[in-house]
Amino acid sequence: MYQKFGYHFHAYQPGDVIYIHDGSGWDPIKYSERLSPVSLKIRDVEVKSRNWTRTVIKAYEYTSDALGSLKSGSVSVDFEPFTLYMILRYKPKIYGEIVDLLMNKVEPVVTTPFHPIVPHLSTFEQEILARISFDFYEPFIKDRDVVGYWLPENVITREAAKIVAESTQKEILFLLDERQFVGLHLPQAKFSCNTYKCDDKTAYVFGRDHQLSDAFAFNTLDVDGLVRAVVEGRVDVFKENAGIPYLVYLASDLEALLSNPQQLDKFLGWVARLEEKGVEAINAVEFIRKKKREEFKKLEGECTENFRINVKDYSSWSDYYDLSIDGRTSDMRWLGMRREDGKVINRLYKGNKVSQLWKYAFTKLFRELNRSIRFGVVDLIRKYLPEAEIDAIKEFLVRYARIFFREHYEYFEMDTTVEYVMGPIKDLDPTLALRLGRIYYIMLLANHSCPRFWENIDTRVTFGNVSAISKALIELMKVYIEENMHERANYILLEYMKLLAFPQLYYDYELFKMPGLEGWETSEQAWFESLKSEVPNCDYNVVTRAALFVGKEDLPEDIKSAIEVLYDLRKAVADTGHIPGEMHGNWENREWCEHRAKL
Repeated sequence: MYQKFGYHFHAYQPGDVIYIHDGSGWDPIKYSERLSPVSLKIRDVEVKSRNWTRTVIKAYEYTSDALGSLKSGSVSVDFEPFTLYMILRYKPKIYGEIVDLLMNKVEPVVTTPFHPIVPHLSTFEQEILARISFDFYEPFIKDRDVVGYWLPENVITREAAKIVAESTQKEILFLLDERQFVGLHLPQAKFSCNTYKCDDKTAYVFGRDHQLSDAFAFNTLDVDGLVRAVVEGRVDVFKENAGIPYLVYLASDLEALLSNPQQLDKFLGWVARLEEKGVEAINAVEFIRKKKREEFKKLEGECTENFRINVKDYSSWSDYYDLSIDGRTSDMRWLGMRREDGKVINRLYKGNKVSQLWKYAFTKLFRELNRSIRFGVVDLIRKYLPEAEIDAIKEFLVRYARIFFREHYEYFEMDTTVEYVMGPIKDLDPTLALRLGRIYYIMLLANHSCPRFWENIDTRVTFGNVSAISKALIELMKVYIEENMHERANYILLEYMKLLAFPQLYYDYELFKMPGLEGWETSEQAWFESLKSEVPNCDYNVVTRAALFVGKEDLPEDIKSAIEVLYDLRKAVADTGHIPGEMHGNWENREWCEHRAKL
């Protein structure tokens, strides 16, 4: 058959960071983790560790072994950089195996560090993160002319795509979802070498078959059903008769291989059965390369402007598709409202309808806090280096990755010296500059997308984001105090106070003026119901709880004393509610996601 089969696996864990310890910026961050034991069953082995992140990282050993047993280049894989860095720190042996996997056995795909919803960030942050992503992945992609790119949750805009494409000299293939495409016959869009015009630069795009991807990920078809769905259900008779190779492209989280004890073997059996039917397994990036090199016969105009495809701005691979107005996906899952009509949505959680208004407020707040930290970092650099160009500051912030992810770069013998990092702003005192670089990266770490993926706000991932942004704000405030810039320190303190007073944003942002899908979603009652604590030992919402947890440790004593008038520091605990999508794990405490230890 001329039919080809390609699968991409996306590997990402936000971590179980509850508190980032003080540091100078000269070294990678050190942090405390949640202690909430959980296990997963892989084949007949129980994999157990102190928290979800460490358990999944231990399980990655089985997935890398399984993928490594396939024919080289059969699948593509991306590892979010902080995830791969955690693997290096926790399990160096597994890190070495994954490096071998990415170097020799699968197609490495570049992805954005810290897994934010990229278009929700400012273009400044987008540019920094795009450049870091290629620098981090340089050892894996240096000899490749076409490189795959995975935007977190596939959320894309033309501007975001342009920033990524212009951050490298290589040609880019964006791996997306078929429901993001508009204005093109779908079989062509799904199976061919299509192009995407992101302003001045042209990239390639592939859209995954979401129905078949989900059938595997959520275990709704057995191996026989999966094989038939590809060989019979996705056959392109015209291309078969014309001898033109075409690709059935699928994608899912790497965790899909861990969803039940038999899932790994099910995937291997699926690929083996397809090959018996004459369907070659080849990753999407190599498929594009072979089309470009004319090793695969092309349709007339394939891989050119004639096969240009339009992609809906702010579309994604995992939206609340049942609420779509146009039959395409969007970012309403993370925004809490539908862009087309501005209506705030609701979702079911534990059998009850819950307003998603909190997601809109959370998004808006973090944009403000990101901006305040970015302005603060640039402001303090220019205090002592007023002639510093913004491009030089950006280059310094990109290079700071060599310190933040130091062990990864040292593994590949890449330059991690302070002299290299400080090069663009070499006349600034590194004691201040590296401290500011640290603050900026902690802010980036606070922008994981996953808090807004779930319907309930009270989760370990929300706690982690708020803990990180609180740390960045307090450290920036302390720098301002040391620099005798008290007015600006007070401003940053007020920004931190927004986290403590998160419920108040309902009034500050005038959220009550927004329309609701059914009308009630923006009511005061709906807002406060959505913020309710899910843990027995603290009635504060999780945003207040996490900000207070960090503030209790880090705020100057005079400020802490003032805070104690308003908040009970004894309630500053790291416990949260559980994530619904993690309840297949065997948790020692299934009632809530606890933290059993003290700092």
